Amino acid sequence: MSIKIKSKAKLLIAIIFGSVLFYSTISTASYINKLQNFFQSRNVEFGGWINGGVTINPSQSGGYNGPVIFADQANHFQLNQLNLFVRRSVISEGNIWDIGGRFDFMFGTDAIYTQAFGVPPFDVNSGEPLKRSNWDLDLCCNSSRTYGIALPQAYLELHAPVGNGLNIKFGHFYTPTGFETVPAPDNFFYTRAYTLNVGEPFTHTGMLFNYTLNQNWLLLGGPITGSATGGWDAGWDKQLGNWAGLAGFTWSSDNRETTFHFSGTYGNVSTRSDETWAFYNVVLQQKIAPRTLLVLHHVYGEASGILLNNLKYSSVIKNARWISALVHLYHDLTNNLAIGFRAEWFRDEDGFRNPSPFRIAAATNVVNGLVTSYAGDLNSITITPADYYDITLGLNWKAARSLGIKSKLWRKLIVRPNIRYDRVDAYHTSAYRPFANHKDQILFSLDFLLSF
Repeated sequence: MSIKIKSKAKLLIAIIFGSVLFYSTISTASYINKLQNFFQSRNVEFGGWINGGVTINPSQSGGYNGPVIFADQANHFQLNQLNLFVRRSVISEGNIWDIGGRFDFMFGTDAIYTQAFGVPPFDVNSGEPLKRSNWDLDLCCNSSRTYGIALPQAYLELHAPVGNGLNIKFGHFYTPTGFETVPAPDNFFYTRAYTLNVGEPFTHTGMLFNYTLNQNWLLLGGPITGSATGGWDAGWDKQLGNWAGLAGFTWSSDNRETTFHFSGTYGNVSTRSDETWAFYNVVLQQKIAPRTLLVLHHVYGEASGILLNNLKYSSVIKNARWISALVHLYHDLTNNLAIGFRAEWFRDEDGFRNPSPFRIAAATNVVNGLVTSYAGDLNSITITPADYYDITLGLNWKAARSLGIKSKLWRKLIVRPNIRYDRVDAYHTSAYRPFANHKDQILFSLDFLLSF
């Protein structure tokens, strides 16, 4: 017997749940510090972060910032990430065995992009309905349209005294590819580039081997499974017969001022198809001055035999490609204030990767034979072959440190004002206007990040 709770009641539960977690985390900060000391004495760490903000979009009245995701809510506050984790880190080198692991819990508006959604509602080659993964897609809050729960990491880690030391992850973990990532503390900007949003995987399920060859070279790779999108964003209970590969390396100069990273994935799209899904990415980081970092990032991806339905193609099967180029520049103005610049070109060559609004597309499912999305009206989704351009300028301000606040917790507070400009040009097709019927938009955002 199932009990159906009205949507308003579900929304109220989601809001209460998020509020309780938020305020209880702040009010029990001292208790958390004591727990951290206890765990640290046993090489176990408990922690997390809270990230939320507001994005003002003068041209948008429909609630979404077009194809921009993560900070996708226009003109009102969103609690993006309340992330809690427990981990035991293992040594990265040495001649002893060591075992550890990590588990993450996330609540917030970013959960939908962090869940194991790598088995889509429809097969990307044939269009037939698929049974989606049950790992974390339906844990909470569908009726809220924005809030949810994700379990983005759950893995064991082993250090084996082989050569210089071999580290092995087994389970569900964030991808080691790319530059930007899902966890808010690992990014300078509140918004993310399209390259992360739709050009790269977020998570994998399987095994990941890391081997330090010497002080300059780190090798990585492993088998990944559980996905109907070539090993991307996989769960535990579907498509386990579809194995793909992840491989790459990182080179660092002796003075650590230059790093070069290359990695990618390759495999069949799903257990139902012999078509391939592959991508690679290159990241060059150069410290051009003691306080200044330059980052260049490039991605290329391709999936074969894709069934396309967009503003240009109707039930057409062809290979789909996406490519991007980004530049990041960061400079520490003071010990408590940094400025950052990011510029990007992203081409969704065949109209396969970047629907708008992305949240509505991501929440699509087949329920009792009907195609639906709890995040909004499916008829509002648009996609077409297009070039996307964005420029972002922002600050990272350690507010409590600047104001002389002594609290250990609040001294970790970072405030991030950003301004971002987006523009889209249709690629070999008619004009495209995904930004509330505009070809461009400007976003003003302000968010806070508090780690504990």
